[in-house]
Amino acid sequence: MTEQKFIPALGYDFLSEYYDLTIKLTMPEKKFRTKLIDWLNPLSCESILEFGFGTAQNLILLKQRKPEALAQGVDIDPKIKSIAEYKLRKQSLEVPLHLYDGNTLPFADNSFDKVFSSLVFHQLDAETKLHCLKELHRVLKPNGKLIIGDWGGAKNKWMRFSFYAVQLLDGFKTTNDNVNGLMPQFISDAGFQQVSEVDFINTKIGTYSYYTATKTQIS
Repeated sequence: MTEQKFIPALGYDFLSEYYDLTIKLTMPEKKFRTKLIDWLNPLSCESILEFGFGTAQNLILLKQRKPEALAQGVDIDPKIKSIAEYKLRKQSLEVPLHLYDGNTLPFADNSFDKVFSSLVFHQLDAETKLHCLKELHRVLKPNGKLIIGDWGGAKNKWMRFSFYAVQLLDGFKTTNDNVNGLMPQFISDAGFQQVSEVDFINTKIGTYSYYTATKTQIS
């Protein structure tokens, strides 16, 4: 398969270096990232993959919380990978980071105890959302857990209005499914069980929701 095109972190490649600053200005960063790792609940020696590691902020927090966790990351953006590697070096953390072509994840079936992701799926169209979720299902071990934090259904009219700022950057085609609350359906359609929106935070630019799901035991 050919390499998939991708939407950079802020919609345009030249804005990637400003991603962390944008998050700090528009979202309660410490709160939403801490909640994400709370729901991930990393345990010692668990194999954990972050799908779309971005600038490595979540991986840094994960390793600070549970140094013994066997964390890795995968992303499609070479520029953002360079930023992430620099930040990990500054923290003296060794976390393997991988690039992939947007089609098949470079991991064997049943490789990870947990997979998590933040602010990735709103950048994917419906077909790609489902394909990526099926790949995450493939690489999870039986009884493995999926945790996703991303834009979800707006909890009030102001959240819906403010989310237009995100849609102007990342595109309406990819973000409409998120703001219409369809992420749980995509997760279920990919084969996951016990799919639930377990929490949310209202931010300056929309409702950030937390979803959990499991891969069932192979009979």
